[in-house]
Amino acid sequence: MYQILVFVRGLEILGNTVKSSIVKSLLILRHAKSSWKYSELNDHDRPLNKRGKNDAPCIGKILQKEKLIPDAILSSTAMRASATVESEVKACGYKGEVTLNRSLCAAGLEPYLQLLSGLPNGYRRALVVGHNPGIEELLELLTSEIHLLPTCSLAHLNTADRWLVGYRF
Repeated sequence: MYQILVFVRGLEILGNTVKSSIVKSLLILRHAKSSWKYSELNDHDRPLNKRGKNDAPCIGKILQKEKLIPDAILSSTAMRASATVESEVKACGYKGEVTLNRSLCAAGLEPYLQLLSGLPNGYRRALVVGHNPGIEELLELLTSEIHLLPTCSLAHLNTADRWLVGYRF
């Protein structure tokens, strides 16, 4: 059975449930709201704005409350994504390493699939933090449904027994 839960700044939306075996849990997070205040910065270096700074720790609190603290975190290197992860990690008490990967910056689907398929099978729960369009494309591929992920939205999928088994890229 897989279940998709989407958390949008504290609002929980429950999606469809489909039968299958549940042993892996994938958390998909779009970075918090970024600032456009400094026009001289390139896209990679844009920081979080005030709302983003307030929203990011809320995701960590949700992870802690729902007992969804990951075994692994994969994130884009963009400042807005890494700042989101930093706030979320502090709020949830995650003790592991965060793997930053530049290939997730402004990426399509393929880099997400490559990184997730490379996760050790021993991990039970993984969090990936990134950007649109890739993050929504990943969610659509895995659920066969279209879900819009505004900034600082979290999707939770319970998946099959191996990370992205059967997906070609």
